[in-house]
Order: sequence, then structure tokens, then C-alpha cells
Amino acid sequence: MRTLFSSFNTIFPRITTSTTTIARYQTMTTPARMDYETTLKGKYPAKRHAQRVADYIRNKVAGASGVLYLEGRATKLLEDNDEAEPFRQRRYFYYLTGCPLADCHYMYDMDADKSTLFIPPIDPESVIWSGLPVSVDEAKQNWDVDEVKYTTDVNATLAHVGSQKPKGASVFAIPHQVSDKVTFLEFDNKNFSILKEAIEVTRVVKDGYELAMMAKANDISSDGHKAVMQKVKHVQNERELEAVFLGHCIAKGARNQAYHSIVASGRAAATLHYVPNNADMAGKLNLLLDAGGEWDCYASDITRTFPISGKFTKESRDIYDIVLKMQNDCIAALKEGVLWDDVHLLAHKIAIDGLLQIGILQGDKDEILENRTSVAFFPHGLGHYLGMDTHDTGGNPNYADKDTMFRYLRVRGRLPAGSVITVEPGIYFCNFIMEPFLKDPKHSKYFNAHVLDKYWDVGGVRIEDNLVITKDGTYNLTTAPKNPEEMEKIIQQS
Repeated sequence: MRTLFSSFNTIFPRITTSTTTIARYQTMTTPARMDYETTLKGKYPAKRHAQRVADYIRNKVAGASGVLYLEGRATKLLEDNDEAEPFRQRRYFYYLTGCPLADCHYMYDMDADKSTLFIPPIDPESVIWSGLPVSVDEAKQNWDVDEVKYTTDVNATLAHVGSQKPKGASVFAIPHQVSDKVTFLEFDNKNFSILKEAIEVTRVVKDGYELAMMAKANDISSDGHKAVMQKVKHVQNERELEAVFLGHCIAKGARNQAYHSIVASGRAAATLHYVPNNADMAGKLNLLLDAGGEWDCYASDITRTFPISGKFTKESRDIYDIVLKMQNDCIAALKEGVLWDDVHLLAHKIAIDGLLQIGILQGDKDEILENRTSVAFFPHGLGHYLGMDTHDTGGNPNYADKDTMFRYLRVRGRLPAGSVITVEPGIYFCNFIMEPFLKDPKHSKYFNAHVLDKYWDVGGVRIEDNLVITKDGTYNLTTAPKNPEEMEKIIQQS
């Protein structure tokens, strides 16, 4: 435990985290499950994030000095309506402020190490409808900034700070995210090229507070998955199960979802990002639930596949066991510095071995791998970075890759300690995807069509957990049941 604690603090300098918090991440034991609450009593470490972003810019831009400037998401009305659109804070702004409010601005003076948050002033006419807004004093108490002013002071403050800077100072901002009314007249240089990149790269490695938020999002969502398992055999339609998950998250304080839930029964589970969530479930074998709530802008992303009746059929269990082995072996291969391409390749090798063993595939496994025939069953990437966005920044994907096995891999490169990545292998039986393989002699010789026909109703199986990369391995933030016998027991006893 002492070694793990020491390595954690090496990964995340300036973050104080108790050994019990580390135990929660490492062992997933019930007594340690709420340890993240202690961390979350503190402030989101926005100032440290600003310092890290500034350090990145200094390393990329020789002699960089000046200010970072960001704007939060503005209030916007629905088209042809007087109601506001659902609000989602800009993640670049949130990373440097921790502030969830609309219509805010932010400035960080790189040279003075001073952050300033600008919040909307009181609009007397809106108070009757919306109540009093956050005050300057409340904002200063809530968020990790040095100074709070009103948005009416933005231009005057920028002008004053810019006038005090030596010649050559820059204002760093993100293109298309600066209001027309904002001016940078006192700055010699306006750099719109580096700030977005700096934040995206810096976001990859999480600090202890960020991990605490993701742990809480995972716990709430994991319990939500279990709640769906307990209801699955008692409902008629997918939408009822979507309601169960959403209701659980909202009741636990995770009002926003990290993404649109996928509640896919039967053959619909072969559609990777299934949207309707409204099909009747009678006569179908399995449910694939891909759903995750977020906690204060930080995401969870969890997938479980389980039998609607409470008992896997032989064919469903065949596929589930292959996918579970894909996930377990890939997780075991992870640690700091591992090349994600290699782990994705490992998943395909395990899939091929399993499909050969049950007879769906036939022939030489090395030839099957070389010809990329397994892409017919596992067409997507093994996982992606996770953070404030579900498909988080910094992955450097190459969607133009001519190798179909790696084309949709959302992370390319070696994994740094402190990053959070999803491990989500799957095997799917999608007619549209598989038909070209079955008609192409290059691939069709590896298929046993007679055996394959027994598996179409399985639809698809995906298992997804959220893993923190450490120096020597990983720790798993996801606690949703995935042992097949345990899931069957939960469903049967519901």
C-alpha cells in the first residue's frame, strides 16, 4: 500500500490523497467505496490546471508571456422558442475554472500566476424568474480562482493587464470562442493556435480530484447498471430500462449523462451506437446497456451485456466468455508506457482464438489475423481516453489509417500514468457489416456459415470498464457486476 501511495503522489504532484482513497481504487472493497467524498470536499484544482497549461505553452512557444483567455458557454435560446437550450459547459473553460455557470469569462496572467473569473452581474428583471445569481463572494468561495469580477469588467481588465506587459506579450485564446465585444487591443500578439492544444494534452493525465469525480460518477452509474439488471425481466420495452437508469442517476445527484444511453435488446445490440431505445423486448435473448452518468462534468462510460431471462443461452455464454477474456487479458497488459495499438491487437488475437474454438471461424489463426477477418466481428477500437468528454481529448486517432483493424482506434500511442482509458472489447453479429466478408473469397473461407447461423440472435456482446493507468498496472473505477453467474443471480432473484 505504501508503494502504491508513493507512486500515486509521484504521478500527481501537489495532490494530497489518503491511502484509503488509493485502496478504494485498487481493491474496490465496499468499506472504501465512499472515500472519494473526502477529496471532493475540497475545491476543484483549477489553478493548478492553469499552471500546467501555461507550462505546456512555455515549452512550445519560446519566451511565452501574457495571459490565457477563455469564455464559458453562453446562454442560447432554442430555435423559435423563449426557453434556453440545455446547458453544457465548455470543457476548456471548466478545466481552468471548475465553474459550471453560463455566460462567464476567465483570464490567467501567466507572469503573475493570477487567475480572474468574470461572472454575470445581477439582472434585476431576471431575478423574479430565476432568483439571485451567484455573487462575487460566493464565486470566490466556491472556485479555485484568485479574483472574481463581473463580466462588465472584462475589457477594462484586459486593457489594464495588457498595458502593464512588456512588448511582445501575448493573449492566448481559442478560435471561435471569443465574443465579438471582447478586445485584445493592448496585447502585441494574439495567439489562437496553442491554447486549445495545450488544454487537450494536459487533460490526458488526471489529478486526484479529477479521479475522485470520475470514481463517484462510476459508482453511481455502476449501481444504475445493477438496478437495470434487477428490472430487466419485469419490463416490456427498452425505454423502461432507460428510465430506470436515468432515474437512478438523477436521484443520486448525477443529473447529466455523459452520453446518450444505449439500451439495445436482441439483435439491436449489433448496432454500436444504437439510438432508439424503444423496441419491445419479448422473445429476445440479451440486453446490451451502455450508459454512464457524469459528476460535475466528469464522465463514466460503462457497458454490460446480460440475459433478459436471467440465464445465458449456450451461444450467448460462448460469446460472453470470449469477450470477458478479451477484456481481462487486455486489462492485465496495461501499465504506464504500453502501446495501445499492441493491446488492441491482443484483443483481436483472443477473439480469433475464441471464435475458432467454438467453430464460427476455421483455418489458420495467423492468416485470419493478417487478413483482418476478425474486424467483421470486432469493428471498433478497444477503447478511448475518458475525462470531461466521453471520447476525451489527446488520443490522436488516425481515421485515415488504411489498416482496417486500427482505423477506428481512438487512442494511438503509449499510455501515460494518470490517464483514464476505457477497455471495451466486443463481438457483434451484424448482417450489414458481415455480409461483405461472407461474399469475399479472401474472408469467406474462414467462416463456418452453419455454425455462424446459430449466433445471430446473440446480437452483440460488449463489456466496458474505466481504467486508471499507473506505473505498474491499473486500477479499475468501475464496480458494475460483470461476472456472468453474478449477473444471472441478480436477475433471477429480482
